[in-house]
Amino acid sequence: MNNTLAPITEGVIDERSIYMTATSFNPIHMQQNPITANNQPLALKQGQVFHGTIKKLYPDQMAEIQVGNQKFIAKLEVPLKAGDAHFFQVTGTDPQAELKVVSGPMTPTASPSQQINQLLESMNLPKSAEMQQLLGHFMKAELPISKEQLIQAEMWLKALPEGISKIDALQTIQKMIELKMPMTNEVFQALMSGQKTSGMATIMENFAQLLAKDTVMPEQLKQNLMQQVQAIAKPFEVETGSVVLAKVLENLTNNAATTSEKIQALSILKESGIIPNQATLQNWSSMNEGKASQQMQQAGQVVQTILTAKPENVAQLIEQLKSWTTNQQFLTNDQKQQINQLIDRFNQLPVTKQTVDIFAKQMQDQLLKAFSQNTSNHLFTQDIKGLSVKDHLLSLLKQEVASPLQNEALMRNLVKNSIASSQPFIQQIVTQADALVQNSMDSKAMEHAMKTVLKNLGISYEATLGNKSADLQMIAHQLKPQLHTLLQETNMTPQLKEAAEMLMTRMNGMQLSSGENGHQHQLIMQVPLEFFGKRMDATLQWNGRMKDDGKIDANYARVLFYLQMASMQETVIDMQVQNRVVTVTVFNENSQIQSLAEPLKAALKKGLAEKNYQLSGVFMKQFDEDLAVKNGPVVEQQEEQSGVDIRV
Repeated sequence: MNNTLAPITEGVIDERSIYMTATSFNPIHMQQNPITANNQPLALKQGQVFHGTIKKLYPDQMAEIQVGNQKFIAKLEVPLKAGDAHFFQVTGTDPQAELKVVSGPMTPTASPSQQINQLLESMNLPKSAEMQQLLGHFMKAELPISKEQLIQAEMWLKALPEGISKIDALQTIQKMIELKMPMTNEVFQALMSGQKTSGMATIMENFAQLLAKDTVMPEQLKQNLMQQVQAIAKPFEVETGSVVLAKVLENLTNNAATTSEKIQALSILKESGIIPNQATLQNWSSMNEGKASQQMQQAGQVVQTILTAKPENVAQLIEQLKSWTTNQQFLTNDQKQQINQLIDRFNQLPVTKQTVDIFAKQMQDQLLKAFSQNTSNHLFTQDIKGLSVKDHLLSLLKQEVASPLQNEALMRNLVKNSIASSQPFIQQIVTQADALVQNSMDSKAMEHAMKTVLKNLGISYEATLGNKSADLQMIAHQLKPQLHTLLQETNMTPQLKEAAEMLMTRMNGMQLSSGENGHQHQLIMQVPLEFFGKRMDATLQWNGRMKDDGKIDANYARVLFYLQMASMQETVIDMQVQNRVVTVTVFNENSQIQSLAEPLKAALKKGLAEKNYQLSGVFMKQFDEDLAVKNGPVVEQQEEQSGVDIRV
């Protein structure tokens, strides 16, 4: 897995706040382990202070110093005694580490507070409660930190907003030190925000409301942002539009439909920009002769290829049409048979402009009916070319080949206009479309929703820009790059600017809280989801390892979902994978979910088996049954001959 998410983080809280009502969690590499746990060499910088023990003395005032489980050789400014523990300050690193003692030898009986007070005196640091907490934390973590970093960190601890615990702030500061991040307020705030498992939906809603009321920012920028916010808030709107389109087209191609219904259907297509304003009931589906595609992919390109075919190339055309029909997964076998019969009849006729035009029109009508009928069965799937049913339908109505972004915009516009329509027939179609999409909810639909929201958020758009094959137009329409543009605007209300900065900080926090630690990788995603009027926050944390070839090891992983739902309230799903054996634990305070989950286990087992995974078990627990989940995800992975032993 390439690092598309840039690596950047994590007092005593009451018991309830420690578990999943808590607003934060500890990433895999933020366990309270010594800094040597990942076998990374201790990197010293001038000015840093750390607590160490002298293990051996060598000539020329050289000594072996132990910090946690790691040892290194350094030069001491003054001779010391082996076995003593001191606070050291780095005074030089080239060509070797040079250390100055900033505290006298610590006796084994000296308490941590005595050691801290001695260091405060030696370094002339303020004796505040926050500074003492900082020193205590970094002594325990055995992590070098400079005086400047301590002073900056103390300022953050003193100014923590309400609802943010000091333990979260200390973990965040530790991560900044470990990963050598800039000690800036922007990074600190982003990391603090990125750890939260709730609130993203509220932040999005607040930004959307302020954006809708704004009257001073450039209109085009506002419209682009509103469009993107809408796409995030309604991840199934395009699918609803696809069903509306299919039902409207079914009506237009149905001889039994009334003229009034057909006129209403035609009008809604015109209003939404799907067909020209001059279209009539007689010519709405007629296509002008255009440029043939080099490769037939969309259904509309098939018709265009027929229209532009030369007589001497008819044999090749017939072969192409039959091949395309055979490989089109959105067509049923009966529909494929009917299309092939149509092709065979054309092949027996003399090739004239009239026969070609008639054949193209018949093919278009046949494909319009077929794809309209099949839309509801393929809402969340794409064919081998990455095209959806709506892409094929729109290509049959519009001569130019549209981008996926343009097609999605057309579907959203169609839904918007249909909802606003005063025509009972159109209102009925919208109601049917909503019901059909709701009834189609399955794992593919959920996957689609997650991908749609993450794509439209554009969290990792900076990394995507480095990909030569990236669709720059698609990237430019994502929310995050548009927020960058918005924050550079001078014509913006202070309230909207604050809301935009808060949203940007949360998205940056996801990137910064994700990263890698040797073979271990962590990915954090916060997704504001809204399904049919119900809003929820979903946070996903994936912890796993990479193989030597740089690819994800799919045999071992841990995935945690933190969900805040209206009906089930706070829910955590902990999925652990060891040697492709999957164990799922669901944490929820509701004791009735056991009976609700029972019928779903068989489907889960079957689905995992199809992906070559074995379900070990599904367990339902309340939060107080497992302290590990209360403290957030912590995974310890140890290399063994048989693989990776994943322990909670």
